[in-house]
Amino acid sequence: MFTTSWCSYCRNLKRQMDKAGIGYREVNIEDTPGTAELVESVNDGNQTVPTLVFSDGSSATNPSLAEVKERAGA
Repeated sequence: MFTTSWCSYCRNLKRQMDKAGIGYREVNIEDTPGTAELVESVNDGNQTVPTLVFSDGSSATNPSLAEVKERAGA
């Protein structure tokens, strides 16, 4: 999950995923070199977070918990 420290949508989705027992690795695009560009590449040039990349290589931007569950097979 690509995030920033100030993103309320990120905090909300992380809280929901934690409660649902869905594991993730958080990467702050402001602290990790090259990740802002990766997020831009899947979001038409925008640094929109949360952006999740799933094990099949697909991505979702600001997904609902239901979409995360479906796509993660949870």
